[in-house]
Amino acid sequence: MKRRMFNQRGVALVTTLIFLTLVTVAVTSYIDTTTTTMRIARHRELDLRLQNLCEAGFQAELVGLWIPFKVGQKFDDLDATYTGVSESNPQSVLSGDFDDVGSYTVAVVGYSAPDTYNRYLTLRAVGFVDENGNGQLDEDEPRKVVDAIQQFSLNRSGVFDYSYFVNNYGWMTGFGQNDLYVNGDMRANGDFDFSGGLPTINGSIYAAANNRLSPAASGVVNANPTQWSNTYYGTQANSRMRQAYDATKHGTRGSDTYENWRELIYDNEANLTNGTFSGARISDAHGVRRFDGTVLDTTPTKDVAMPDLNDINYYETLSSSYLDKKQTYSDGSMNLYYNQGAWLDLWDSLQSKYVRVTTNGIVNGSVALIGTSDHPIKIHGPITITNDAVVKGYVQGQGTLYTGRNTHIVGSITYKNAPDFRGSNPQTVDNANEKKDIIALAARGSIIMGNTKKFGYYPLAFMSPPFTKGRYDDYGNWIPPFDAYAVDSYGIMKYQSLLGDNYVNSVSEGINNLDCVLYTNFVGGGNLATSGGGATFNGSIICKDEAMVLWSLPMRMNYDNRIRERGMSNNPLIDLNLPRSPALIRAAWQTKGVFNY
Repeated sequence: MKRRMFNQRGVALVTTLIFLTLVTVAVTSYIDTTTTTMRIARHRELDLRLQNLCEAGFQAELVGLWIPFKVGQKFDDLDATYTGVSESNPQSVLSGDFDDVGSYTVAVVGYSAPDTYNRYLTLRAVGFVDENGNGQLDEDEPRKVVDAIQQFSLNRSGVFDYSYFVNNYGWMTGFGQNDLYVNGDMRANGDFDFSGGLPTINGSIYAAANNRLSPAASGVVNANPTQWSNTYYGTQANSRMRQAYDATKHGTRGSDTYENWRELIYDNEANLTNGTFSGARISDAHGVRRFDGTVLDTTPTKDVAMPDLNDINYYETLSSSYLDKKQTYSDGSMNLYYNQGAWLDLWDSLQSKYVRVTTNGIVNGSVALIGTSDHPIKIHGPITITNDAVVKGYVQGQGTLYTGRNTHIVGSITYKNAPDFRGSNPQTVDNANEKKDIIALAARGSIIMGNTKKFGYYPLAFMSPPFTKGRYDDYGNWIPPFDAYAVDSYGIMKYQSLLGDNYVNSVSEGINNLDCVLYTNFVGGGNLATSGGGATFNGSIICKDEAMVLWSLPMRMNYDNRIRERGMSNNPLIDLNLPRSPALIRAAWQTKGVFNY
């Protein structure tokens, strides 16, 4: 009995020791696991804090870099400041700190200029915790080093995606559904107002809130205009109107084929599919809706930055350095103008031959460009005219006219070889239209239409305050409204030509047709269709203030989709070297090191 009791007690003691050992191991393991978990959590918290400090440094640095680039819209300052920068020769060193969080130091440590339209800046940020409070990073203090490569670009501007773009207020007054037909999209960086009637708009309409205008714009489209169905549009379409949606040509909505063509056609049925809008819609501060009022999304529409033509030297360089790099067209045929520079040829009746009026793509002074069906104006590439241009007649070729002051349109402008957007195969249509004529007129001053000697209350009332609007720039400086009556540095009113009212009067005709893309830093407007018959505008008008007055009806506006970006390539069918807008993209991000956690 005693022996058996002794054995049981021994077994109990061993069991107790084993249990205590297991408990000790478990507690130790738990403490170790908890300690490791706490260490990992502390590490992650510190890593996140340091990462945020680096990001704060990047954002502080980019504010100082972005605003001057956005305003100036050129790389001159970046090139002058950062060419040659390196890790051993940093520039724009900036430091900051946040109470109870940490500090950062950031600088530009790399710079490259791979091409005409892009610059890459490497920013290095150090986020650290100043544990001893001496205002500097010490060897034993936690820190993280991150590099970010920022791409500063001058991209093709989105303003050229519209038949009508106004940087201030968009307006259409006094047009009924049979008086104005817009076959394309319309946009304003402000309110868009339809009053005195509801015209026919076969495309999207955009408005955006704009606090920089005075008075500020809430960014609304005040009415839903008339809209055609796809079927009816198809029965009315002519050679200059973009195609109506047809599933047999453009694919079913949402398909890859449809995605390829949806921005180049008219589709009256607005949709939101996989986060992407398609079809004609109304978008403003209230969100996105169909023409019948059906709301698709409540996200407010944002404004689109408009390029600035202020620096005429930039365009002189563009003209003088231009070489046509399109070796073949989309159908595989050869481009006869491959590797040629920019030039402008006019017919000289005294010599009975064409004369080149440009030197390295530039005309110094002012020039009159008048073409006929037998002897059209011939253009290739971007041309810079340092003062004024007076333009009318037939045009042949593909190019852009940049003027240092005004462009005066004194008669119809007509393509010698016009595009035709009809056809059963959209790609075949593109291939043919890629070779057809197209011209853009871009003015550092304004684009004035009509006979300035006969201008009166109309259109000058719409070219001066209070109709034109002032605005604040990115630095908060006040930019006064355009005033046509103001006298400029040449000693004449801003709406007048340097060639004189008498000359303009001698060559002016009624404007009934405009085959062109118009872009102006200030006002685009004047008197159209003064001789009756209405007016047709095959292209786009992009301006800060629009002041077109129609003296006879109807008015038709047909968007030329050959200048719109195409798919993932971001290239238009025809690249006219149009004004570009600044953009900022983070191209890469990399952690360079984490220390003393």
